[in-house]
Amino acid sequence: MKKIIFTFLVTTICIASTCVISCKSSNEKVQDAKNNVAEAEENLIKAQQDSVTDYQEFKKQAAEKISTHEKSIAEFKARIANEKTEIKATYEKQLDELEHKNSDMKKKLDDYKESGKEQWTSFKNEFNNDMNELGQAFKRFTVNNKK
Repeated sequence: MKKIIFTFLVTTICIASTCVISCKSSNEKVQDAKNNVAEAEENLIKAQQDSVTDYQEFKKQAAEKISTHEKSIAEFKARIANEKTEIKATYEKQLDELEHKNSDMKKKLDDYKESGKEQWTSFKNEFNNDMNELGQAFKRFTVNNKK
């Protein structure tokens, strides 16, 4: 019986001391809440800055690719100037299509308005996919042009 009472008292003391230790005053709770809010605001500001930086870097890289495509189009036009009329017409049609796709990509990049992380990720993936397809089209054109 003494053992049961002793175990009961030890358990009760442990529970009571845990409750007393874990209880915070309302001032401490308010201070913790303020700290959490301040930390969350800092994280939000950092995330926004990272997002803007990421967008600017992406836009710069995409603009460089678009510019490279524009230079390639100009070079191709200069190369096909001496071709036969039939071949020249075919190449010019293909170049016009590539030029149109390239200008659409430029417009798409310029028109993008940031509207959240998920939309940005979706836009970036779709844009990269379209740019890769356009790059492949340029490679195919180069191969066809060399024949």
